[in-house]
Amino acid sequence: MSAILFLLFLSITSTAVAQSGNSNISLGSSLTPTGRSAWFSSSGLFAFGFYQQANGYAVGIFLAGVPQKTVVWTANRDDPLVSTTASLNLTTDGRLIIQSPQGQDRYITDDSSQKVAKASMLDSGNFVLYDSDHKIIWQSFEHPTTTILPGQRLLAGVELFSNATETDQSTGIFRLKMQTDGNLVQYPVDTPDTGNYAYYAYRW
Repeated sequence: MSAILFLLFLSITSTAVAQSGNSNISLGSSLTPTGRSAWFSSSGLFAFGFYQQANGYAVGIFLAGVPQKTVVWTANRDDPLVSTTASLNLTTDGRLIIQSPQGQDRYITDDSSQKVAKASMLDSGNFVLYDSDHKIIWQSFEHPTTTILPGQRLLAGVELFSNATETDQSTGIFRLKMQTDGNLVQYPVDTPDTGNYAYYAYRW
């Protein structure tokens, strides 16, 4: 059965909540599905890396400090899964990419022109990339997929998309949008933002 509920950890705390506690990842670091498979936050609660899905592997952020691994963010969620021969690399020239002998490199971020100097998996669940001036150039909190964590905001115009199923993290058939009029509304995918298609609405 399609997963129709979004996994939401809504919080009244703002993004000013300190994101202390992190695991710094330097250039040249790498992960593989069957070797060192993830970079953990300092507390060990969150991890960024490979997780198994069906007969392959995806890359994402998940709760690692609990018995049931819970995925809260997935990179390139509609791309084909990768095999055990793939690797996730923060290359020496500042690219964060999935590499596979069978295919082309896949960038984790949507802007491949930005050069990364280091990365961090924060205890907040936010995965962050920095430039050489220690400025944030990309963070997962600004690119949510299915989940909002405490301290994270769903900005106006941004959407969450349900999973295809409970075990398949690819895009499902529902979306949850924070509209510019202040309403948080659930719609089916590929429908207009009009009231006759709304399943749920909440005035924020």
